Amino acid sequence: MRAVVQRVLSASVEVDGHTISEIGPGLLVLVGLHEADVESDADYICRKVLNMRLFPNEKSGKAWDQNVMQRNFGVLLVSQFTLFGILKGNKPDFHVAMPPQKAKPFYDSLVDKFRKSYNADSIKDGVFGAMMKVHLVNDGPVTMQLDSSHLLPSKNNTSEVVEEEPEP
Repeated sequence: MRAVVQRVLSASVEVDGHTISEIGPGLLVLVGLHEADVESDADYICRKVLNMRLFPNEKSGKAWDQNVMQRNFGVLLVSQFTLFGILKGNKPDFHVAMPPQKAKPFYDSLVDKFRKSYNADSIKDGVFGAMMKVHLVNDGPVTMQLDSSHLLPSKNNTSEVVEEEPEP
C-alpha cells in the first residue's frame, strides 16, 4: 500500500459538481492499493499516518512535534490507483494496482480502520472509483510518502537499513 500524505489547511473532494467531503486543517491522504496488499499493510498505513508528527506544538514552539490526533484535526482519505502506475513508453500501466472488485472492499475496510483508530467524525473520504476533483490548500507545503511493509526493501537485498522509530 502506498500513501501520499499532505499537511493541509483545508481539503475537499468534489464529484459531479457536488462537494462530497471536506476537512479543515489536517491531512489529505492519497491511497494506492497494491495487488499484494493484506490487512497488515492497512494496519501499518493507518498507524503511521495517524502518528506522523507533522504539526508544530504551539505551546512549546517545537516543530514536527504533534500528530493529527493530538491536534484534533481531520483526515481526508482519497483512493488513487494511479499511485501504482508505471510508464511503458509514454503510456501508463496499472497492472500492479489491486483490481477494483477486490480494491473497493479493501479500501472501505481501511477507511473503517481509520475511523475506529481515531475519531470517526474526523475521518472523511472520497468516492471509490469516481472521477474526483480534489481541492487542497497545502500547509508548508509538507508532503510525505509511505509504503507498507511488503513494499519496503528488505535488509537482505539492500545496503540500506530501514529502522522504525518506536511509537509513543
